Amino acid sequence: MTATRQYRLLALAAAIACATTLGACKRDQPATATPPASAPAPADPVAQPANPVTAQPTQAAMVSEVVLGTAATGNERVAEPKTTFARSDRTIVASVVTRADTPTATDVRARWTFQDGQLVDETSQRLELSGPGVTNFRINNQEDWPAGTYTVEISMDGNVVQSQQFTVQ
Repeated sequence: MTATRQYRLLALAAAIACATTLGACKRDQPATATPPASAPAPADPVAQPANPVTAQPTQAAMVSEVVLGTAATGNERVAEPKTTFARSDRTIVASVVTRADTPTATDVRARWTFQDGQLVDETSQRLELSGPGVTNFRINNQEDWPAGTYTVEISMDGNVVQSQQFTVQ
């Protein structure tokens, strides 16, 4: 037998010994198949939400409702909700209903616009929210309001979270 052939047989024997040893190390573990790179990973039924709507993360604070009117009651809520106002209504109130699951400090802003985005007023308040609450924003006009469509956008920490359109006739 030549030296080259003898060397090849030794290398083959070493490779078989390594494969046998590696196979023996995993003998007590279940075999797992690796999916091809192009195949999608199998779904983990435990990790997948049953209902994606309820599985979304909850926010620390949120605006649940914006109610418009001309006056607020003692509990800060609009007394008579409406979306159509008279030109002679001097004050328009937006009651912003909030809820915080944990105590949270947030900036709440009301941006009032007319027709094609003309700015009427913009006001913000720094709120310390804990549980449910109501905050009011107001616009006033000592003269008659111009007739048309208005919008109030409510933002929390710079993100618009609700908007409400109303008309003045």
